[in-house]
Amino acid sequence: MTTAPESPRLALKAPPLSRLHEWVVTVDHKKLGLMYITSGLLFFIIGGLEATMMRWQLAWSDMGVVMPDEFNRLFTMHGTTMVFLVGMPILLGSANYLVPLMIGTRDLAFPRLNAFGFWLFLFGGLLLYFSYFGGQGLYGMGSAPDVGWFAYAPLTERTFSRGHSTDYWILGLLVSGFGSIATGINLVATILCMRCKGMSLMKMPIFVWIMLIDAILVVIAMPPLAASQVMLLFDRSLGAHFFDVQGGGSAVLWQNLFWFFGHPEVYILILPAFAFVSEIIPVFCRKVLFGYPLMVAATVAIGFISLGVWVHHMFAVGLSPAVNTAFMASTMLIAVPTGIKMFNWVATMYGGKIRLHTPMLFSLGFLVQFLFGGLTGIMLAVVPFDWQVSDSYFVVGHFHYVLFGGLVFTIFAAIYYWFPKVSGKMLSERIGKWHFWTLFIGFNLTFAPMHVSGMLGMPRRIYTYHADRGWEIWNLISSIGVLFQIIGVLFFAWNLLRSLKKGKPAGDDPWDAWTLEWSTPSPPPAWNFDVDPEVRSRRPLWDKKHPEDPDWKYE
Repeated sequence: MTTAPESPRLALKAPPLSRLHEWVVTVDHKKLGLMYITSGLLFFIIGGLEATMMRWQLAWSDMGVVMPDEFNRLFTMHGTTMVFLVGMPILLGSANYLVPLMIGTRDLAFPRLNAFGFWLFLFGGLLLYFSYFGGQGLYGMGSAPDVGWFAYAPLTERTFSRGHSTDYWILGLLVSGFGSIATGINLVATILCMRCKGMSLMKMPIFVWIMLIDAILVVIAMPPLAASQVMLLFDRSLGAHFFDVQGGGSAVLWQNLFWFFGHPEVYILILPAFAFVSEIIPVFCRKVLFGYPLMVAATVAIGFISLGVWVHHMFAVGLSPAVNTAFMASTMLIAVPTGIKMFNWVATMYGGKIRLHTPMLFSLGFLVQFLFGGLTGIMLAVVPFDWQVSDSYFVVGHFHYVLFGGLVFTIFAAIYYWFPKVSGKMLSERIGKWHFWTLFIGFNLTFAPMHVSGMLGMPRRIYTYHADRGWEIWNLISSIGVLFQIIGVLFFAWNLLRSLKKGKPAGDDPWDAWTLEWSTPSPPPAWNFDVDPEVRSRRPLWDKKHPEDPDWKYE
């Protein structure tokens, strides 16, 4: 005798341990994607608290909120957390969740490898933060790494680095990096080999195209970082001298290896931001994305050129004029395909019926702030100017406009856009707009003044300064901006919790969107699609909703 399968309502009443076990052992790409994103958001809170402590310390001259050693630990852990434990998992998690749904398949190519990649990432992140407890060994007080998120030699050598905290930094990022490589391989295999019937490469959603290039960059750029970390472990524990200047090694070798990873990493982080807005802007403008083939070509060009610009982080090292000139040219060259994307997004909005819902507001905020960050990036590509502001707060303001103003704003745009699909509930538009405006004002209050203080000579990585430098007002404005950002994040948390509990039902397609994920129930079932879909264009849901208007002929 057989019994009927358990209903979803009864499954929700399963014991908590049973539900926890289900998530721990899952190989479902959607659950793993949500765990990636949730982990990233939790690390975002931790990294934000670390940044808040630093801004409190720098709010005025000669403050004593934290001591110099603790300040060094704070900026090391903040930078490492935001780059490796916030940006990477949220973006890989978004790809995990959305790519199979967008290409009409039921999971990633290697589900167990997918789960393995997530647990490697999480273990690596926890191992890094365990340094607070075990950084001095099992019998001493903990000590987080204090070598900066880029860990320049010789600060990482045993002579200069206290205890085992740097070893935790190395091993934590090494382990989480293997997880990222595994996920990158999985995404490439899935996109190239598992698209639904009718979906050629040029009929893929632009989101999938960008994630394909992003995954390829992960596979190329992460192994050099892993190799340099192994070499650093050999220096610290086995008597090697790769980066030990006193033993005949080269500190510049570490910079070359690290930035060969580090600058593609900037594009690994920002390309998914491009993917988010490339899906959101057309839907909220009711227009097809302008210049799809050109957008694909620009994405491929960005991926290729990004592998050849790393030395612009080293203009002040003392390289030859020929090398500096070549990398100045390549750095300016990458602005061309990036500019193409900016023009195409604006062209998509031009003449459209723009709906200023929260996802669109965050996308517009991204366009403004990323443009500003890009323009200051072109300024830094000019070698003589870079010499003047290298290692100053001008650089800090620049990369926060790119990675916070660009990346974090699009992450929030994506959450507001796809949350109805993931949860079946709508986020509040009213609270969402409060979230946007407080974060937008706070962000610009914090990071715009850094360009001025940098031009006035304020170096980065200092924990205090004297009152005769003229930096107080700019640092005070920056620190006040953090308060607005905290309020914005609190609005976001309130919106999430409130909507999960009593949000308005979303339906399957609340935005009247065009890509395949919106054809599934909200939230999608474990198997994604009852019947494998077949597509004729880049907008399959438009074909389904408007069979009398075969505009697919023109795509």
